[in-house]
Amino acid sequence: MPRPAPSADLRPIDRLKEIMARLRSPEDGCPWDLEQTFATIAPYTVEEAYEVADAIERGDLADLKDELGDLLFQVVFHARMAEERGDFAFDDVVRAINDKMVRRHPHVFADETYADLDAQKAGWEQLKAAERASKGKAASLLDDVPVGLPGLTRAVKLSKRAAGVGFVWPTVQDVVKKLHEEVGEMLAEIEAGDLEKARNEIGDVLFVVANLARTLDVDPEDAVRYTNAKFVRRFKYIEAKLAERGKTPDQSDLAEMDGLWDEAKAVERAG
Repeated sequence: MPRPAPSADLRPIDRLKEIMARLRSPEDGCPWDLEQTFATIAPYTVEEAYEVADAIERGDLADLKDELGDLLFQVVFHARMAEERGDFAFDDVVRAINDKMVRRHPHVFADETYADLDAQKAGWEQLKAAERASKGKAASLLDDVPVGLPGLTRAVKLSKRAAGVGFVWPTVQDVVKKLHEEVGEMLAEIEAGDLEKARNEIGDVLFVVANLARTLDVDPEDAVRYTNAKFVRRFKYIEAKLAERGKTPDQSDLAEMDGLWDEAKAVERAG
């Protein structure tokens, strides 16, 4: 006979931890939850983080509440698996972030002062560097930049680390010059018919674009999300206009759709 769910009278976080423990119970837990590992759950954790970002982008606060709950569940899931191994528990996770936030905000919780926001950011990076050094793990300045980050985000973080020790193009114009250089190399490989080398050159172009975004204090992921949304909006305009003509996109051609694309742009500019 199934046991009842943990009491709703518990503190919400305690009830969530009890629910997770039940799901992972070898006696009467959920078979799917029981077979999961850190590695199998990690993709879901990333997915939930993106769904949080999507709710924020859409301005849907009701959805944001739900998505934050899903993300919190991922944290509890990982912590529970670690507790079962005897490594750490949820409360250890909370203590660690509490200590880190106090340590990294000496201007709030101690007597440190910063002249301005740029000085505060520099202080934050110095504290992070000291933490990395104290762990004694990173042989390279770049070793602990997570490999699993989205490519453009990781490119920004890698170039930011390097820039912190002076390995950086001095001006925006220098970055743009490098971008033109990389585009030229990419085109040369395409013209030569060497698509494998062209693939590598495309990577170089994207890395420099990420550098340019960092130099201009632009998040490249935000920028490409904006452009994706713009593309969707304009292509839907094309579809709607074609439908008015009794057509679908596959019944049209590039010239017609390109004309409608320009029309969509004009409509947007007109407000």
